Amino acid sequence: MSTTADADARATTTVDVKATGKVRDRLGDHRFEFTFEGTTLREFLEAFFAEYDCEDLLMATSEAETHTKGWAPYEGDPPGRWEANPEGDRTRRYARVLVNGKFNELLDGFDTELEDGDRVALMQPFMFCC
Repeated sequence: MSTTADADARATTTVDVKATGKVRDRLGDHRFEFTFEGTTLREFLEAFFAEYDCEDLLMATSEAETHTKGWAPYEGDPPGRWEANPEGDRTRRYARVLVNGKFNELLDGFDTELEDGDRVALMQPFMFCC
């Protein structure tokens, strides 16, 4: 008898990947479908990085790689939730992973559930400055 966990482990999800900047340059394409085993952003990233060599453009390997002195000051309490991904799940400065147009850290981080047809954007840089 199979369990729900066994069924989830065998589940596949197909998402629409969009890439910008350096990630697009490395991949050679800016939009394509990607099918992976699993249902979370974490499982997507593991499978995607195993197939495409771009992890170094997106993922921080140290705390120092996540911060910059270039953020504009903001008076008072900033709007919304401004949270970082937990240790080990951090993107590099100026890099972001979005699900359906929202930064993953504003969702459930890398544990965000994905469904067929969701859009996953891999952006580096996610902003442009002179």
